[in-house]
Amino acid sequence: MNFLRGVMGGPSAGPQPSGAETIQKLCDRVASSTLLDDRRDAVRALKSLSKKYRLEVGIQAMEHLIHVLQTDRSDSEIIGYALDTLYNVISNDLEEEEQDDSEEENLPKQVDDLGSQFTEIFIKQQENVTLLLALVEEFDFHVRWPGVKLLTSLLKQQGPQVQQIILVSPMGVSRLMDLLADSREVIRNDGVLLLQQLTRSNAAIQKIVAFENAFERLLDIITEEGNSDGGIVVEDCLLLLQNLLKNNNSNQNFFKEGSYIQRMKPWFEVGDDNCGWSAQKVTNLHLMLQLVRVLVSPTNPPGATSSCQKAMFHCGLLQQLCTILMATGVPADILTETINTVSEVIRGCQMNQDYFASVNAPSNPPRPAIVVLLMSMVNERQPFVLRCAVLYCFQCFLYKNQKGQGEIVSTLLPSTIDGNSVSAGQLLCGGLFSTDSLSNWCAAVALAHALQENATLKEQLLRVQLATSIGNPPVSLLQQCTNILSQGSKVQTRVGLLMLLCTWLSNCSIAVTHFLHNPANIPFLTGQIAENLGEEEQLVQGLCALLLGISIYYNDNSLENYRKEKLKQLIEKRIGRENFIEKLGFISKHELYSRAAQKPQPSFSSPDHMMFDHEFTKLVKELEGVISKAIYKSSEEDKKEEEVKKTLEQHDNIVTHYKKVIREQDQELEELKQRVNTLTSQNEQLQATVTQQVSQIQQHKDQYNLLKVQLGKDTQHHNSHSDTFQMNGIQVEEVSKLKEELEEWKNKHELLQGQLREKDSAIEKLKSSQLELGTTEQSSQTSKSGGLEHNNELQKELEMLRTQVQLQSAEISKLQLENQKLQVTNTSADPALGDSGSTAPNSSELEGRLQQEIKELKSEVKALSEEKESLKQHLDSSSSTVAILQDEKSKLQQEVAESKKEQDDLLVLLADQDQKLSALKIKLKDLGVPVEDEDDIESGDQGDEDEDGDEEEQD
Repeated sequence: MNFLRGVMGGPSAGPQPSGAETIQKLCDRVASSTLLDDRRDAVRALKSLSKKYRLEVGIQAMEHLIHVLQTDRSDSEIIGYALDTLYNVISNDLEEEEQDDSEEENLPKQVDDLGSQFTEIFIKQQENVTLLLALVEEFDFHVRWPGVKLLTSLLKQQGPQVQQIILVSPMGVSRLMDLLADSREVIRNDGVLLLQQLTRSNAAIQKIVAFENAFERLLDIITEEGNSDGGIVVEDCLLLLQNLLKNNNSNQNFFKEGSYIQRMKPWFEVGDDNCGWSAQKVTNLHLMLQLVRVLVSPTNPPGATSSCQKAMFHCGLLQQLCTILMATGVPADILTETINTVSEVIRGCQMNQDYFASVNAPSNPPRPAIVVLLMSMVNERQPFVLRCAVLYCFQCFLYKNQKGQGEIVSTLLPSTIDGNSVSAGQLLCGGLFSTDSLSNWCAAVALAHALQENATLKEQLLRVQLATSIGNPPVSLLQQCTNILSQGSKVQTRVGLLMLLCTWLSNCSIAVTHFLHNPANIPFLTGQIAENLGEEEQLVQGLCALLLGISIYYNDNSLENYRKEKLKQLIEKRIGRENFIEKLGFISKHELYSRAAQKPQPSFSSPDHMMFDHEFTKLVKELEGVISKAIYKSSEEDKKEEEVKKTLEQHDNIVTHYKKVIREQDQELEELKQRVNTLTSQNEQLQATVTQQVSQIQQHKDQYNLLKVQLGKDTQHHNSHSDTFQMNGIQVEEVSKLKEELEEWKNKHELLQGQLREKDSAIEKLKSSQLELGTTEQSSQTSKSGGLEHNNELQKELEMLRTQVQLQSAEISKLQLENQKLQVTNTSADPALGDSGSTAPNSSELEGRLQQEIKELKSEVKALSEEKESLKQHLDSSSSTVAILQDEKSKLQQEVAESKKEQDDLLVLLADQDQKLSALKIKLKDLGVPVEDEDDIESGDQGDEDEDGDEEEQD
């Protein structure tokens, strides 16, 4: 331990050893010591020396430290010290506090060299990286955290090499993805930094990380940390998401299909009070906007960009961005980036462009967002980057949007100008002719985008008239542009106006004619091209040459003085063809031209560099070669070309005619297809009905065949009984019909008999009811007369009730007689004690029974008297019902008379049926069909009638 005290700075005797000697002794101790505690203390000492003596520790101890990682994995403490020591040696992020100022100037280069060299030594053996991946998988904090930091440092120093090693190691990327699920925030956050370095510029690893559910985990972390209000962790997660999505079409599609775009909407929810944003919130929101732009970048495949744009509209993300765009108090850099983001979200997407056109600023009165943005663009007091962003937004709004182009141009036309409000066209004209050259350039480029690839609007813009000053007649917009151009304004203004004129005149012969109609335009252009000016004016000369070339190429020779041939001769005399082609080439050779051709967004370091527009570079590339060829063509070739053009126009007319015919035929085909579909559906229905009818017919045929077979059997049976049977010319079908008629008449006969029975029963019921009515009538009359005479006569009507009392009184009398007999026998009997003792109890029992029965009878008499009183009341009410019963009696008598009449009619019908049945039986006998004998049927009927008669007699 004295040795370690000397190493750690404790008091010791003798001279102090140097740092290199101490490190060497510590390395020997690590290599040779058998005790784990000694090795651990030596590694701890190396860790404390590794920051100051980085080079010495890296050279002497790296091999021993790697050996410790391989052999002492069971002790987490020594593993942690070894990883920390390696991190101190390899990492360039550590501060060198003890360095002098002179040394600090050369420090960065030395540090970079040391870090990359030690990293190269470490990864030379790929097993070392694999070992480190295994250590990172350990859950122990003292092992996992240093391992994550060391691996991150290795990726910073030698990124591609370490990425390749991790990519080929089994489950290498998946092990590192587990860091995002660690509950310890320190490890999780450093794991995010590790994945940032791992996914940088490696599409294969980016795909693996994305399919390991990285998007879900990162978005969860951002939500947990508070979205844009979160800290540095949110920033790190957003940087990792950018690495995964930027220039990776597969991951972008996976992000969209996983509905992760919808989860971005809460990021951009800002309140009304937007003052006092922290620097971290500004950074986070800036990265969030950049992440949206990654998904809809113009460099992405058009299909992927379009699907992301639609998803952003449907989930409300575009609406949220427009809210930020129109909010107050938003920081300038966030507002600029929001404008750029909205620009790319709506670029080339008609649905999003239409929505953006409907957005209004929260002002009084409300103004369209486009007008508010154009106000900022032509205002020279606004920041340069903000004006560039507004121009980009306007360009994206008009990109492939003919509807939007027409709306902008319509605000310039005389019939649609509203004097009460400021329109987009008025702002563009104001910027086009203002004193600020940057406003001139931006307005010219914006107006050129309103005319891009739209010949109709180019012609309509020729109608625009401008009032230059009071008292002077108005001039056309085209004339005013050429007037300003000839006045010798700033280079930036002239470049913008020349780009506008070139875009306006290209592919529009009418505009070329209007331009040539002004006699001052061609001399101005030739004079500009012919002069030998400085480098700044060469760009203007090239654009003048391009404009003159467009005037030749798209000239329809309608003006005699400015026909193609004459303009070519003018160039030959005043400029020279070679000189003209050379000046035309100045445009594409310019440095600013190549910068503008790279991407659609106008990004310039300073306003002076703002010269070319991206879409204009496409036009130059398209027309430069065509104009060069047109200048060298002779008149004969021009004539031939004109003839070819005419033939092509005729061909185009024919093609358009045939296209119309084809459209009409397509419409007819669609109608016929619809008719065919309806007819096929009807045909299928009819076929279904036909099949049903066919099946029914087949069933009928089968039934007919069965009947034929049965009939054949019957005829065979009849032939076996009588050989002399003949059909007498009558066919079998007639016989079957007669049989059916016979069955029908039998059924009718049975029905009529049933109806007769019902009528008879009804008659019997009526008779019985009539009898009952008679008795009730008599009783009611007697009760009525008795009630009038005296109450005693009412008791006669209650004989049925008194009979019960009489019966009971008779029983009482019988019991009294038996009692008297018993008393007689008691007095006349022998006065023996035994006999008297036996009869005495019998008589007492009988007396008790009699007394009980007398009591019961008295109670019954009381009940009967009560019933008598109730019957009196009932008789009073029954007198009122007698009249009702008489009415019912008369009705019943009428029904009885009617039923007798119906019975007579039924008897007549039965007689007719019997006659018909007998006639049919005779016919059937004549035909030779076996028929039951009449006597049997009559006997059966007679039996039935006898039974009915007996029942009547009994009744």
